[in-house]
Amino acid sequence: MFQTKITQLFNIEYPIIQAGMVWASGWKLASAVSNAGGLGIIGAGSMNPALLKEHIQKCKAATSLPFAVNLPLLYHDIDQQVQTIIEEKVPIVFTSAGNPKTWTAILKQAGIIVVHVVSSSKFALKAQQAGCDAVVAEGFEAGGHNGREETTTMVLIPLVAAAVDIPVIAAGGIATGRQMLAAFALGAEAVQMGSRFVACTEASSHVRFKDKVIKAIEGDTRLSMKILTPVRLLKNNFSDRIEAAENRCVSREELAALLGKGRARQGMFEGDLEEGELEIGQVSALLNDMPSAATIISTVWNEFLSEKNRIAHL
Repeated sequence: MFQTKITQLFNIEYPIIQAGMVWASGWKLASAVSNAGGLGIIGAGSMNPALLKEHIQKCKAATSLPFAVNLPLLYHDIDQQVQTIIEEKVPIVFTSAGNPKTWTAILKQAGIIVVHVVSSSKFALKAQQAGCDAVVAEGFEAGGHNGREETTTMVLIPLVAAAVDIPVIAAGGIATGRQMLAAFALGAEAVQMGSRFVACTEASSHVRFKDKVIKAIEGDTRLSMKILTPVRLLKNNFSDRIEAAENRCVSREELAALLGKGRARQGMFEGDLEEGELEIGQVSALLNDMPSAATIISTVWNEFLSEKNRIAHL
């Protein structure tokens, strides 16, 4: 049996983790991934505490295997979400978009394994010092909210692996077994995939969004809104207006007004492909199908083993 520090830490079969993506990763996707031997994650970023509780309970009913919740730390009702997670005895929490020092100790006191998402070795060290059990090192290629440093996965993973003693999970631009093997060669103990799981049957993202993702080609995404919170988006009318505003060097306030509220829901959940915010990674250019979560895991894992064997015989 293939084991890594991450499979042992999470008690999972395969070192494959589904990212906790807003409007895409509810209980159906998380439970499907966990049942297939990976680690499924409920994305709390698009949920209020009551809805999060509902998804956790449904996930527990759908799988007896470990799953996690992704908890963006920038939301105003974060204390209620933490309380919900503790009350529902969620075994693993992935925190992101904030200071891990704030909640890690409280979560760990409740017996929860804590992982923090970072975009630099500096923040990986801060996560380790805060008591996190592992880090996700997410490169510039990733979709959704991204690091300002613009460090690519190929550079970031060895930097973080050299900087910390806790296990490193590679993320950003990974959707195949070959890419997974490359991440392991750079020092990762597992991979986290977001874009690949957005375009699968169990994801709660709108089918029009999924279809646009699998039709994307090279150059169809760009990193936007660095003066607010950097986010990688598929190009559409909305992103074109953002780019034009940024080229005019508008203020942070003007950009926030242009963004407004509910853009991510409008695009990814409601399927408005022109005026919505369509968060996805560069690896979307490699995607051309919409399989089940279980098929994704088996395909990635078998390719990983095949490429590992091929390279061993070079």
